[in-house]
Amino acid sequence: MKSEREAGEFVRVCRVSDLPDPGKTIVKLGDRTVALFRVAGQFWATDDRCTHDGGPLVAGQLEGHTIICPWHGARFDVRTGEVLAPPAAVDLAVHQVQVEGDEVLVRLSEGP
Repeated sequence: MKSEREAGEFVRVCRVSDLPDPGKTIVKLGDRTVALFRVAGQFWATDDRCTHDGGPLVAGQLEGHTIICPWHGARFDVRTGEVLAPPAAVDLAVHQVQVEGDEVLVRLSEGP
């Protein structure tokens, strides 16, 4: 039997009403820890670990669409995973999010 990750299926992670706007939370999908963000009514998901030194991004400050790593200040765009400021040099993995009614679903991307 395939796991949800292997099957590439969307998995329910929370209700829309569970996450304030703006807001951030951690969700666990298989062996992946995913950061879920809500900004201006939309949801985005990335890996939760900073690509510089593994800092927990959800513990950082969310400023608009930018998450700031609490360890060394690297900045990432939560919509694209793009590095916006060093010391990180590698973009975050981003995951697909869809909203069905009050349900937020995430499908993991391929990769680490």
